[in-house]
Amino acid sequence: MSSVLAANSNSVNEKINLGFVGVAERGFGHLEWFGSHSDVEISAICDVDDGHLQKALQYTGGQAKAYKDFRKLLMQKDLDAVIISTPPHWHAIIALAAMEAGKDVYCEKPMSRFPAEARAMAQSAKKNQRVTQVGTQVHATTNYHRVVKIVKSGVLGQITAARIFITMDDNSEGLGNPADSAVPEGLNWDMWLGPAPETPFNIGRFRDGMHRYFKDYADSWLHELGPHIVDLPVWALELKDPLAVSAAGGRFATESIADVPDTMDVIWEYPGMNMTFTMMQQASFNFGVDKPGGGRKLGVVFHGKKANLLANYDVCELVSADGEPMELPELDIPEPKGHEREFLDAIRTREECSCSFENHYPLHLALNLAHVALNTGRKLHWDAERFECTGDPEATKNLTPTYRAPWKL
Repeated sequence: MSSVLAANSNSVNEKINLGFVGVAERGFGHLEWFGSHSDVEISAICDVDDGHLQKALQYTGGQAKAYKDFRKLLMQKDLDAVIISTPPHWHAIIALAAMEAGKDVYCEKPMSRFPAEARAMAQSAKKNQRVTQVGTQVHATTNYHRVVKIVKSGVLGQITAARIFITMDDNSEGLGNPADSAVPEGLNWDMWLGPAPETPFNIGRFRDGMHRYFKDYADSWLHELGPHIVDLPVWALELKDPLAVSAAGGRFATESIADVPDTMDVIWEYPGMNMTFTMMQQASFNFGVDKPGGGRKLGVVFHGKKANLLANYDVCELVSADGEPMELPELDIPEPKGHEREFLDAIRTREECSCSFENHYPLHLALNLAHVALNTGRKLHWDAERFECTGDPEATKNLTPTYRAPWKL
């Protein structure tokens, strides 16, 4: 093991040395979250933009080593773990390199964009004996644990469907239609693009997390919010590989330079049940789960033969088969320690995290396959053993990303 702590993982006196790759909006939040723990040392930071890098360096009091290339950060011997908060198109490449370098990895969601990435990340974590955690922080909340316990209790009876929705009331958050322009001083745009297709600099792609509105970096809102909300039924129902996946969507309502679907529907078929996802970027609607009014709404409805469970980040409501409210069962739910804290403790104990790459593989396989189905425009029949789409060589080819040289999976 390359790091000091990993070689002596039972020590509670040594600080955990962390390196951060991507320290813009979300990444800076991780600096603050992890930096608030007394046993953490922020030892390295990396960003392709000088402005983001200098702000993060100032936060550390100038103590961390600063890099503009993650490969150089990974050569720093004393790092125990790496926190990855780049746009999603970089996640797999950086995570795999970090694990090969002997670092534990906390990777923001989505952990992957393609099924082959998800599989490679889960396999590498096991092979290299790395502690990993996907940044789906809501997984650690008391309400999510409550929902999962109720679903597993059997009070709903046989569950035949899980219905997931995300609706919003925005036009790409004011993204608009900015023109391409010169690359700002201090930004390595070619490195920001990395494995993504070459394209001129556009502030709309770069600013304030707006990469989520472009297929080349995030694919759709299913990858943006799906890791949080689709996680709940996949976890509660212990879903593994789907039998089949179909998806449809497009840009029907919004007007901006964004190219992700503003409307999207997915059906995953599992033994004995279906799981569906619907997303609408305009005309917010709560489907009887979230609070009324405008803004972002999301939720899950578990349909059982005896009862239904309505849930989201905060909601947990039981409704009988005849539509009457039911009292929630009394449950003993220990207070979760927190998503980041779980990862930090696991660096010492070497225990597997709840959202490890291996544990999150079924969820991200489902999300990633949905995009393959959307892009090919047809229903996919999944062969888990062969890791292929049955009778569909084109779709099977699309399970693996085509990166811009010199980057490879």
